[in-house]
Order: sequence, then structure tokens, then C-alpha cells
Amino acid sequence: TWDCRSLSSTMLLLTFLLCGAHLAHDVAAGTQGVGESALSCPDVDSLQRELRDLKERQTSVEASLTDAQSQIAELNSKAKSTVVFSATTDESGAIGPFNTHTNILYKKAITNVGGAYNPSTGIFTAPVSGIYYFSFFSHSGGNRIVNLQLMKNEEFIVGIYDHQTSHDGADNGGNAAFVQLRQGDQVYVRLIANTHVWGKGSVTTFNGFLLSQE
Repeated sequence: TWDCRSLSSTMLLLTFLLCGAHLAHDVAAGTQGVGESALSCPDVDSLQRELRDLKERQTSVEASLTDAQSQIAELNSKAKSTVVFSATTDESGAIGPFNTHTNILYKKAITNVGGAYNPSTGIFTAPVSGIYYFSFFSHSGGNRIVNLQLMKNEEFIVGIYDHQTSHDGADNGGNAAFVQLRQGDQVYVRLIANTHVWGKGSVTTFNGFLLSQE
């Protein structure tokens, strides 16, 4: 950063040295030119005024630069992020029933642009605030109840439910929702206690993407 105070001191010192040199020269030549030399020395007050103006201009430029940097940082933070994921359970058979509510682990991430979905936990964590679209689908045997819930943090959003029957060999279900999330919010699919889904292959899936960033 340009230090105007140092510049001011340096220029004043140079001014005095120049004036002293002129005076010394005139004294050596004779006293008649001393008054004229004193009058010819730069106006120190005028020089100080110019330095003050220069410092004010520098302060204004620095303020404009800081403001521009803040605007650039804000625009970068609002630049649209690409967040898309699609995952499947990829199990060997049925998932459940369990004695307690259990988060479904969609272990195989088919697509995970942005890395917001964690296959180890089955949880999607919003990297930015915005409107997201989520969908989830299930395949199941008809001899057991199916009850899946799309959750935002601990809040129920939408679900898939199918009752138990003795004559229906298999069922498919699905649901979807647009969800407004803040950065750090978590979305996952919960299997309700004493229910099940079929996890083999790629028939039970969880998907989502960022639609509009705030």
C-alpha cells in the first residue's frame, strides 16, 4: 500500500534540501541573491495541500477497490451450483422389517455431482440454500407393509405407503416433492418400523437436484 505520510515526509525533506542548496549557492556567490532564492523555493503549504489531495484520492480509490472486491465475492457466492444425485440400495434382498425407524442406505451412487449425497449414511446435505427436487421409488413384496418417508431434518415431507395383502405378489410405489432448504439442511428416506422394501438391484432409488439457488 502506498504510504502517503512517508511520501509527504520525503518530499518535504527534498524540498528543504533543495532550498538549502539554493541558499548555500547564493551565499557563496554573494548575499544579494539570498532573498530571491528564498522566494524561488517551493511553497511548502501548497505542496502539503497537494499531498493531502493525493491522499484523499488514494483513499477513495482504495474504498472503491474494497467495494468492488465485496461485490465480486457476493457474485461468486451466488454463482449457480450444479447439484444432482441418483442412488440405489443395491442390496441382496429385502430391507427390513426392523424394530425401529431406520434410514435407508442407498449405497450405490449412480450420479453424485457436487458430492452432497453420502452413500455411507443415506443422507443428502444441502451445500447451498435453494429449492430442491427430490424423488424416491420402491419395489416391495405384497405380503408386508411398505412405509417410506422423505424427511427434512426431523420433519416429514411426503411418503410411500402400501398395505399388506395376501393376493398381491409385488408392488411399486413412488413420490416426489419440491423442498426449500437452507445450507446444511439434511434430507433422507426413513423406513418406518415393522415395514420393508425390496433392495435388490436398482428398483428402490433416491434422487434429487438443485432447481433454484437462493
